[in-house]
Amino acid sequence: MIETLSRSFGRRAALLALAAAAVGCGGGERSGSADSTAGGVPFKVALLTPGPISDKSWNGGAYAGLTMLRDSLGAQISHIQTKTPAEFEENFRQYGAQGYAMVVGHGFEFQDAASRVAPAYPQTRYIVTSGRVVGPNLAGIAFLFEEASYQAGMIAGAMTTSNKLGLIAGTELPPVKASFEAFARGAKAINPKVEIITSYIGNWDDVSAGKEQALAQIARGVDVIFQNADAAGLGIFQAAKEKRVYAFGTNANQNDVAPDVIIGSVVIDLPRAFMRIGREVQGGTFRGRVISLGVKDDVVRLVLNPALASRVPSAAKAAADSVGVLLRDGRFDAVKDLTMGADSARPIASPAPKN
Repeated sequence: MIETLSRSFGRRAALLALAAAAVGCGGGERSGSADSTAGGVPFKVALLTPGPISDKSWNGGAYAGLTMLRDSLGAQISHIQTKTPAEFEENFRQYGAQGYAMVVGHGFEFQDAASRVAPAYPQTRYIVTSGRVVGPNLAGIAFLFEEASYQAGMIAGAMTTSNKLGLIAGTELPPVKASFEAFARGAKAINPKVEIITSYIGNWDDVSAGKEQALAQIARGVDVIFQNADAAGLGIFQAAKEKRVYAFGTNANQNDVAPDVIIGSVVIDLPRAFMRIGREVQGGTFRGRVISLGVKDDVVRLVLNPALASRVPSAAKAAADSVGVLLRDGRFDAVKDLTMGADSARPIASPAPKN
């Protein structure tokens, strides 16, 4: 079709074993410099991800951010993949009890656990990505993913020949729905005739299920797919390659994952975001708030695939670039109602006083 286009189980036992071994919480990797903060106190940073860091997307980008904190700030680091809300909270508490300076829960779904735990460990700074809960030692990072998603929609609207665009995600989280709406608005701004077909896989890890959803959409005439599915997205790319339709990468630069079908990627520069917060925590300037990071901060951006650049209509690319200029200047209003900013922060109770 491309040629025709315009071109844990074992969680409790593991925790006991790790405690006995005196290593990081939940089996996480630990490394870094022991004198990374004043007075020889280790600067310890932990990351909880909801999926595998091998996904080349959301979780892999967060782990890259964690290792940058190690390499650039001398942090001792620890990582664990968590599955359930009970595990979120348990590991948040373990890291707080072990004196970690900064703990990142990577995803909207970590908000409630962080809100419950943060007051009990006021010396630990808790960060929730895609989050809006705040407290003296709790911050959310609102990635304005919608901004570059709108630009991607513009490109897709110009490249489809069937006028059917597919949206596929792991689960129906509010940030995902907002980015899908932004993509649809961008596509319709270029091509009012487009029809949007949306599917949710039900999880973020099942590559086969991702492929099945993509094949089902392609059978309905979809010729461009915008996915936000983490590891399951790898199956979507497989389907796109087999059926020769286009797709978009998300969260990380996935252009090299399937360079013959990925038009471009809506990238969140997680290392840049993590470094920004890590410097605050290490330098003692951190304050709890919602931190909105988007195109103007060079944290969110649309990165077109050079291998397919010649197939993107020049007028669509110019239009998307113009929107990028407006976004960087703060003068683009078409997605402002979708972005999650400080005005939507949900405060939590202040930390409990020390005995």
